[in-house]
Amino acid sequence: MSEADWHGHAVLQVAVPELEDWIVARTRHYDAGFVSGDPRFHHAHITVLAPLRSWDAKACARLAAATRPFDYRLERIAVFPDGCIHLPPEPDEPFRALTAAAWRAHPRVIPNGAPDPDPHLTLDRIGPGVDVGSTRVLLGSSIPVACRAVGLELVWYEAGDCHLIDSWPFGGREA
Repeated sequence: MSEADWHGHAVLQVAVPELEDWIVARTRHYDAGFVSGDPRFHHAHITVLAPLRSWDAKACARLAAATRPFDYRLERIAVFPDGCIHLPPEPDEPFRALTAAAWRAHPRVIPNGAPDPDPHLTLDRIGPGVDVGSTRVLLGSSIPVACRAVGLELVWYEAGDCHLIDSWPFGGREA
């Protein structure tokens, strides 16, 4: 599918508000059309399941209600074989469990990174003038960062139309 044929998709995600300003600035650097005007939309996120063309909102709500808030850290910069520079959450097990449960509820979705998606926050992509070193410099003191996952968000990604569709707080008792 060409970029001209792409009309967006939904993403089930966990927001990372601690890095929102950094991710918004980097998104604006590449394509301001993906900077949302929706104040509820979180650009900085860790994907739980994508791409979604349809979804079961009740299943998403049940998953969130059954999940306890949890803490994680973002501190180690890594690179996927395709050049995607990212921050893997540590520990990553709670994110893997969310993805597995969301995938069971949406079995027709082939998640990015299938069959075993690696949870991560995308930072950039290796290219001219961009590598791990330059990304580390741009991040400055933004990492390491301690984070807390508190809910699921269903968002729409499309140039000129990024917005929050729905969100569900985690319902488990605080850890």
